[in-house]
Amino acid sequence: MDMAFAGELAINGALVGLFYALVGLGIVLIYKASGVVNLAQGALAMTGGYVAWAAASMAGLPGWAAVPVVLAAMFALGLALERVVLRRMTGEAPIMVIMVTLGVEIMLRGVVPGIWGADVKRLDLGIGQDPVFLGPMLINTAYLVGGTVSLALILAAVVFFGTLQGIVLRAVSDDQVAAWSVGIRVEHAIALAWGISGVTAASAGILWGSVQGVDWTLSLFLVKGLAVAILGGLDSVPGLLVAGLVVGVAESLVGGLLDPVVGGGTRDVVAAMIILLTVLVRPYGLFGRVHIERV
Repeated sequence: MDMAFAGELAINGALVGLFYALVGLGIVLIYKASGVVNLAQGALAMTGGYVAWAAASMAGLPGWAAVPVVLAAMFALGLALERVVLRRMTGEAPIMVIMVTLGVEIMLRGVVPGIWGADVKRLDLGIGQDPVFLGPMLINTAYLVGGTVSLALILAAVVFFGTLQGIVLRAVSDDQVAAWSVGIRVEHAIALAWGISGVTAASAGILWGSVQGVDWTLSLFLVKGLAVAILGGLDSVPGLLVAGLVVGVAESLVGGLLDPVVGGGTRDVVAAMIILLTVLVRPYGLFGRVHIERV
């Protein structure tokens, strides 16, 4: 095996894994706030990419200047989804709430490309195309920039959960009734989690959209994000970093080394296999808390 080639695959894969971790961050945030797995995160990432393209191409804004506008819009969309759709499900069985998030995912996958078209759209954030040389290895500049931004946002989330508002979200997740009893506005805390989830999804969609273009396939980030969230632990933000690196490196190495042998398509199986094996072997993930209920 060419070690330089393997190292190149591993480094680029680790950077891509940070993109996946950013998508998983939104899933973890909502799970920590409400105990519900958000299956709309992939479509939110796709929507963020489309809105960024629309702001840049139709409104004439430079790609980098459109980003804060898009993030604000996606924060508002997250709040709106919680207020209009999710809050109506208060008191329903968790599986029904999860099905509602899946319905939102399917709806956005159809509506957003229907409005702006399903063809691939170029999103230019001004990131250079020349690779970065690390010895004999070539590092994709867009991966490097996107991975760095993703890492910064995930670390900011770790810091956030140490603040007063973050502690409130953790309290709501642990026991909503107890949180209500001490005066915490549970619905506001959950709405905040959905708003932040919209921002993290849009960030991933914009960054990845600048790499591969913007189209409906950005919604497939859902599987990658779920793999990272489940492997790291659905209630562990630090676990996202480790899980993102594992998923990204595994996917890159498997795809780079096995695709030439079997004819392609192996990297698409990695995330699904990680989900399956994690659920079977360690259901709470690498860093998730084990919940024990006495009956």
